[in-house]
Amino acid sequence: MDSGQVGPVLGPTGAVGEPWPDGDPSGLAEACSGEGLPELADESCLAAASADDPCLAVASPGQPSSCRAREVLARVGDKWSVSVIDLLGQDTKRFTELHRSIDGITARMLTVTLRGLERDGIVTRTIHPVIPPRVEYALTPMGLTLLATIGQLVAWADGHVFEIEAARAAYDARHQPG
Repeated sequence: MDSGQVGPVLGPTGAVGEPWPDGDPSGLAEACSGEGLPELADESCLAAASADDPCLAVASPGQPSSCRAREVLARVGDKWSVSVIDLLGQDTKRFTELHRSIDGITARMLTVTLRGLERDGIVTRTIHPVIPPRVEYALTPMGLTLLATIGQLVAWADGHVFEIEAARAAYDARHQPG
């Protein structure tokens, strides 16, 4: 990592410049129980975490356990991460550019999403030493490998949005109480 790349913009309370609560995020293996990330936990992961934490084990040589794979999929597949990855695939962006471009995301949720993507090695955060400091986000080489998949998913959603809305309306009409 070069000297221009640093940790997340915001700490756990949202204060600028606050460090990660547990120090440097690099090299940390998060248990699949989703400690600190309850939305990632599921019943099988919670059960496994209580038995010598096999979620941190490898299923077979070179293959991650299904629990760990679910954790990764939860990160890159959530609605905000997909949008961030798609936008950063177009060009490096500043926080405000991302915030303005993603309809409905709060600043806090964007911060949490960027922090998670940075921790997972998908996004880099670079501070340019000017006054005021300029911070930019970009995809890492590994993050760039997601672009084709994310692009297909976004294109599919754009191409079927009207069909999905019609299906939802029909379903809701059939399942209204009373």
